[in-house]
Amino acid sequence: MTDARQAVLARIRAALGPDPVAPAVPRDYRRTGNHPPGSPELLDLLVDRLVDYKATVVPTTAATLPADLRAAVAATIPPGGRLIVPPGLPPAWDLDAVTDDGTLAPRDLDTFAGVVTACAAACAETGTIALDGAPDQGRRAITLVPDRHFCVVRADQVVHTVPDLLARLTPTRPLTLISGPSATSDIELNRVEGVHGPRTLVVLLVR
Repeated sequence: MTDARQAVLARIRAALGPDPVAPAVPRDYRRTGNHPPGSPELLDLLVDRLVDYKATVVPTTAATLPADLRAAVAATIPPGGRLIVPPGLPPAWDLDAVTDDGTLAPRDLDTFAGVVTACAAACAETGTIALDGAPDQGRRAITLVPDRHFCVVRADQVVHTVPDLLARLTPTRPLTLISGPSATSDIELNRVEGVHGPRTLVVLLVR
């Protein structure tokens, strides 16, 4: 096996030559969108994409967010279901929830009915919400294990394109990109939700 591996690698080295030249990377793709962050066109587009992905969008304002968030949680979480939140969530949201201290294992997190977080940014064109592990979003596990994710997105966090989104993110942070509830169609093209994360995504869009 080792001889075969060395033979394959030797052929690759011979094909590449002593000083292979890396091809130039094209950079003529679209870098920015046509609308400024938070514009009504982008918010409408984001809502359209999220609904198409079978997420629930709750329109709200900064003044009514706490009440609207609690109402969305009460309407979605089954009676007796527990909620978990990251440590940096604004106290003004006033949620009856357990604050994650980083010690709960996946088996423990699976006993929670839902999680509430903020977000780092959102892309309207693809309906994608980005988390980066900031204190108001928490570690990745709390947004992947519980069955319901309530995510608060502010209007000024919504940008047009993927390059716009990536420009707002720090690549060294633990990034999670969410486009609707977790789903797959790998098995006979039948859509199955909740395979790799929450089956229910509720987005509180703060206009």
